[in-house]
Amino acid sequence: MRRLMHAATSAAIFALTIGASIPPAYATKPAARYDHVLLISVDGMHAIDLAKYIVTHPASTFASLAGNGIRYPNALTTGPSDSFPGLLAPVTGGTSKSTGVFYDNSYDRSMFAPGSACAGSPGTNTVYDESIDKNPVSFNAGGTLGDVLSQIDPAALPLALVGGVCTPVYPHSFIKVNTIFEAIRAHGGQTAWSDKHPAYDIVNGPSGMGVEDLFTPEVNSDDTTAGMTVFPSDPSWFHLNNTTTGDDTTHGYHSVARNDLRKVHSVLNEIAGFRSTDDSHTTVIGVPTIMGMNFQAVSVGQKLRNGNAADPLDVITCAGSNPCGGYASAAATPNKGLAFGLDFVDSQLDAMVAELSSRGLLADTLIVVEAKHGQSPIDLSLRMAVSDAPYAATPGIAQFTTDDVALVWLDPSLQQADYSAAEAYLMSQASTLGIVQLLDKASLAPLFHNPFSNDRTPDFIAITKHGLIYTSGSKLAEHGGFSQDDRNVALLISNPAITAAVNDSGVETRQIASTILDVLGISPKELDGARTENTKVLPGSY
Repeated sequence: MRRLMHAATSAAIFALTIGASIPPAYATKPAARYDHVLLISVDGMHAIDLAKYIVTHPASTFASLAGNGIRYPNALTTGPSDSFPGLLAPVTGGTSKSTGVFYDNSYDRSMFAPGSACAGSPGTNTVYDESIDKNPVSFNAGGTLGDVLSQIDPAALPLALVGGVCTPVYPHSFIKVNTIFEAIRAHGGQTAWSDKHPAYDIVNGPSGMGVEDLFTPEVNSDDTTAGMTVFPSDPSWFHLNNTTTGDDTTHGYHSVARNDLRKVHSVLNEIAGFRSTDDSHTTVIGVPTIMGMNFQAVSVGQKLRNGNAADPLDVITCAGSNPCGGYASAAATPNKGLAFGLDFVDSQLDAMVAELSSRGLLADTLIVVEAKHGQSPIDLSLRMAVSDAPYAATPGIAQFTTDDVALVWLDPSLQQADYSAAEAYLMSQASTLGIVQLLDKASLAPLFHNPFSNDRTPDFIAITKHGLIYTSGSKLAEHGGFSQDDRNVALLISNPAITAAVNDSGVETRQIASTILDVLGISPKELDGARTENTKVLPGSY
């Protein structure tokens, strides 16, 4: 196997602080099969999307990867299927049960509200999205790309008493288990990742040091090409340079593609052996052991009914009164906006594969394509838009978070006294709120933890009718819930040496974490989440 240079000094320091804590029982390592892993998360991409795209686009990159890969059509992401637990599964080997992370907008009974100086009773909404950016409308979030903590406003963070000192809780301190990035660094590996918010500092893990090169342009920023020298890869996408809108990038199919291209560019820099932000390629640092990114183009294509009227390309794509986004049929035939997103991601995968090949790295790299979550419903005839307002009247309510699911937390001081009344109220509103099953403490305890003894577990999780979305707007689909459309996601692992196969085993995306460490010659048991939840490697010959 080819051994490329690493950032030896920082890795050695990290190994001293973290690696020494690895229990001796995990000193026996599997044989390394690859030098590098490229992990790609395509938000929203269902297993059926991948299967259909391969059939309808036989010359595509997806088809090529499947031609030398193993596809898992029965793969499930986490439930809840929010982006945070959805990504943490493949980078920790654990679910919300071990990570302590249920949603990017959740609650902690032991923490204090931002700006509270830790005064008063504990218990606060914990929000880790664009609202913690120093400047959420800027692509750099008001800081320096590649320096994630410079992008986060500590005044917007929840607080905790640490050794008696009131301390902002950064995302990396919120997660309760280590990540593959920390484990790889502890073994001298080099790490990189690109994602949609600075809040994805959470992948750094509790040490705060897991990802050496973390690139986080804000996806909800204004659509602009500022700060980008050139869009990379397939020249057929260069026309995207000329149509910026100034609106939130998630409001247009082409706008979000422009934002995704920033992350593609960062990964191409890394494959070339440079930092994500080193567009001039001035200082070689070596190719990361683990690298990758998150795509938003498919997710936006599924959710957005019509494109941005300020973007002439969206206007052309979305001519007519029918939805441009989402699906044309229950069989997951994509409408034009979604088809655009799928084609775009395929072309950018091609750019990455081509760069790996040109650098002589393809044979030594395992490529993993997966999704944090799907979107529901695929069949738009099932879509129901419902107001979540009745949740606010729940007795003892402290926080409720809704998408196509509802997570409900009661005020810690009222939790036990009001619990029965809250449950009775929610059941009385079941018809109005589309609740088909209410998970209470008796149901939640074996799945996660008992909310009466755990600071993070919701008091209730409401499972809703398939197709229901809590919204007053026009979005076509959402995620977060437990339905098949939410959870049955694309999963493909590929390398030129792999014999093509379709593995019908029921697998989970948390098994990706164990698999990544295993193929790099690191014991998956070094992951707290994988060890706690007995997470196995993916089946198959790779």
